[in-house]
Formats: sequence, C-alpha cells, structure tokens
Amino acid sequence: MTGTTDDFLAVARSAAALLRDPAVAARWSEPSALPEFGVSGLAGHLAYQVLAIPQVLAQPVPQEPCVPLLEHYARVDWTDAGLDAEINVRIRRGGEEKAAGGPQALAAEVDAAIERLTGDLAAAPDRPVRLPFWGPWSSTLDDLLVSRMMELAVHSDDLAVSVGIPTPALPQSAVETVVDLLTRLAVRRHGPTGVLRALSRAERAPATIAAF
Repeated sequence: MTGTTDDFLAVARSAAALLRDPAVAARWSEPSALPEFGVSGLAGHLAYQVLAIPQVLAQPVPQEPCVPLLEHYARVDWTDAGLDAEINVRIRRGGEEKAAGGPQALAAEVDAAIERLTGDLAAAPDRPVRLPFWGPWSSTLDDLLVSRMMELAVHSDDLAVSVGIPTPALPQSAVETVVDLLTRLAVRRHGPTGVLRALSRAERAPATIAAF
C-alpha cells in the first residue's frame, strides 16, 4: 500500500464511524448545515466518496487523457457553480438517492466497501481512472484518492456540525495532504499574496481564501 492508500482508508473508516453515530440517524430527516442539503443527502454524498472507488477500480483503463490533480479542478464546473446550478442539483439528488435505504443501510454499505477496498487497493497499480460524471479526462488512482480524501474530510465536518457532534479527528498525514490540496486550490483562486497574508498577517488578511 502507498501512504495515500493508507490515509484514504483511515479517512474512509472515520467517515464510516460518523455515519454510524446515533446523532446522524436521529437527525436524518432534518436540514443540514449546507443550504438545500438534508442530513440524509449529505450523508449519502459523504458515503459516495467511498462507494465510488470499487466502481472505478472495476472499470477498464480509460482512454481519455490523464491530467494532474490541479488541472482536474481547473476543468470541473462545480467549483464556481451556483447553488441552483444543474451540477449542484444533481449532486444533492445523488446524495439523497444513495441515502434512500436509511442510515443503517448506508453505513453497512460503506463498511462493506471499505472491507473490499482494503484488499483491492493494496493490489491496485497507480493507473489512470475516472469517475463517470467527469469530463473527457482521467487522473491517476493516487490523485483520485487524494481528491476523495478532501471530500471526506470536508463533508465529515459538514455532517458532524449538522448533527451537533465533534468533527472526527483524522490522521496527521491525511490532514497534511488535504490541507496541501486546499491551499494550492486557494492560491489558484485568490493568488499567493492573499493566502500568505491570511496565514501570517491577520491585519492584512483578505475576507476569504476559501478554495471553492
């Protein structure tokens, strides 16, 4: 296993534990901390970040060009899309569809996927892969796992806040990987000076350096 694989599985297990927390089931039908997202849909979207990987590994090597991770984020359209944009409506709908069986069924599905991935990822080469909703490009498996780690970390925080429990702690190496990606995306979006000031000079910090 690579360090990326180990970190992805650790973050996935953390998300699985969060999905099994009684507070998630108790607030399943309530709104989440994200606009237009219910707790159930947010849980489904969180789960998808794990459930998509077995499907990806089962597909043949894609023929589309393989691009670096930051180039992937430069190409996707959801990063600047509005709340009611088709892509975001589709993301919310997909989360609800994943969660349709209820909290226990969703958590069990994620647990089963992690058990399968523990063996499958250990044997998988770092080959090109792609998610079905991407445009005409692929990424390396390692880069895909980094992108899913970021999604798992961010949405674990969203879900924990939504149901009133502490955000799960993640392994330091996984945190560093996620923060590195988000920082690079923030620099691309806001420029290096704004990010440097936000991290070092509160008196000159911009209003936001959010990566998305």
